[in-house]
Amino acid sequence: MRLISKQNIVLVLLIVSGPTFAQKETKKEVKEANKIAQQKQIEALLASKTFVFKANRAFPTGFRSIDLTTNPNAMIFKPALIKSDMPFFGRVTGSIPYGGGEGGYKFEGIPEEFSIKKGKKSYLLKAKIKDKNDQYNIQLTVFFEGGASLIINSNNRSSVSYSGSITELDLKYEN
Repeated sequence: MRLISKQNIVLVLLIVSGPTFAQKETKKEVKEANKIAQQKQIEALLASKTFVFKANRAFPTGFRSIDLTTNPNAMIFKPALIKSDMPFFGRVTGSIPYGGGEGGYKFEGIPEEFSIKKGKKSYLLKAKIKDKNDQYNIQLTVFFEGGASLIINSNNRSSVSYSGSITELDLKYEN
């Protein structure tokens, strides 16, 4: 009788503790599934070439970083158009119209060069755009988990890098 009751106790303990072990594995599996889903979403956005980069921080050359969470900004990528409305912080090195022109990296155009390459932990997008006043070299690094880093180099201004993320193109950016 005693042997049976010990077996019953062990059986009850296994039944009770079993779901606890299963939950820990399930949380890990859910986290991994979310990570894979995020990577697939990033891959799909980059493949479509239709997305928006939003910065949360700017890193001007030679200055402290600047919080952009309350500063509206965006760089819109479409298959045949890149439109920038990014703030500029830094030094003017070339000929900019009196008053600083548009007051930021505000331009749009069809990229002369455009490439996306997949690396071990990120994608690297490179583009070159010319407008009437300047030429812009854009380098966007998009990490698999969704974070992104944007660098804009200009002939007439010091370069600025931004950290942020990419998302689906929203209707408010369609103008």
